[in-house]
Amino acid sequence: MAITIFLIMVVLLLLGFPMMIPLIAATFVGFLMMFGDMSKMDFMVQQMMAGIRPASLIAVPMFILAADIMTRGQSANRLIDMVMTFVGHIKGGLAVSTAAACTLFGAVSGSTQATVVAVGSPLRPRMLKAGYKDSFVLALIINASDIAFLIPPSIGMIIYGVISSTSIAELFIAGIGPGLLLLVLFSAYSMIYAAIKGVPTEPRVSWKERLISVQRAVWPLGFPVIIVGGIYGGVFSPTEAAAACVLYAVILEFIVFRSLQPADIYRIAKSTGLITAVVFVLVGAGAAFSWVISFAQVPQQILAAVGVADMGPKGVLAVISVAFFIGCMFVDPIVVILILVPIFAPVVQSVGLDPVLVGTIITLQVAIGSATPPFGCDIFTAIAIFKRPYVEVIRGIFPFTVLLLGVSVALIFFPQIALFLRDLAFR
Repeated sequence: MAITIFLIMVVLLLLGFPMMIPLIAATFVGFLMMFGDMSKMDFMVQQMMAGIRPASLIAVPMFILAADIMTRGQSANRLIDMVMTFVGHIKGGLAVSTAAACTLFGAVSGSTQATVVAVGSPLRPRMLKAGYKDSFVLALIINASDIAFLIPPSIGMIIYGVISSTSIAELFIAGIGPGLLLLVLFSAYSMIYAAIKGVPTEPRVSWKERLISVQRAVWPLGFPVIIVGGIYGGVFSPTEAAAACVLYAVILEFIVFRSLQPADIYRIAKSTGLITAVVFVLVGAGAAFSWVISFAQVPQQILAAVGVADMGPKGVLAVISVAFFIGCMFVDPIVVILILVPIFAPVVQSVGLDPVLVGTIITLQVAIGSATPPFGCDIFTAIAIFKRPYVEVIRGIFPFTVLLLGVSVALIFFPQIALFLRDLAFR
């Protein structure tokens, strides 16, 4: 049965079907193989509905809506301009600014693909004009967007928290440490690259201009304050923080900045609705698929074949890292989380691993896989947005992938990178 389901998914993917079709088809065939007829199909629908029922998932469309409003308004550009005034003049300053802008926008959107669009669109032309190679620019934008998947709010962490019944608030706080570490490493590499390639620096701006840029960015900086400060201070749950972000985004862009008009509401709502529909179809189909493979004891067979049960905690984390990294090289991150988290859940519990640490590592791995050939989804987002060929988009990725994997290894051996702030906030 497991081989049949796997072959169905592979064939449909190779034929070019969107991921939801192979997932639903494999689930449908799995039900037929287990029950022999279609009399239990209503149970499959019940499993799908159960997958999208948790109240915590309400945060997903609201964070998507807040990010969409900000991207179409002025908030993203104001954050980018503020970062540029402070680090644009140093060696590699423009590249450092790009990585920092991805981090700041990640504290609003929680989506790697939204970050690629919001930060990459204005900064890529500036970096090319400054003398950076396009392969480096594309790789930096794609991989720095991974930080958005770690810095709260993270859509990946919300999905993981719902599936594994782990505190989403704790996951959010735990992602900050690894996210900032990645920012430091990317910045250091960018400075070294600029020095070796002889990329000229940007003109130094005055402190008066810096103060003006900070004043312009004060309102957008309220988003991470609402999310992190509200959750850390016990004012909001993650879902309530998402609702507050939407309200704040509406006030900011429609009333304070007046960058958007009432006529824009329809386009924003339509865009958010389409993205949310795709996410929730994937979540529902993934829930049914997870039930099918669990009922058929596929996870137990796979784990027994790998010998995970005999490994210690670090060995289990290594296997989880490899599985999620490889999975997201081929499939959408949400689907990989939906399928693999239930498979590894019994082992994680049996070896006594902290589910928050596991969730942080999984989130990092799916982000890395999303930016890794052959089929990482962020690669194809960049191809669509920047109109560049596949080979050019992936040419400069390797050094960033090494840095990302290095942080993954560090998390396995030094879990306090993720857990220090979590323990400080919740223990």
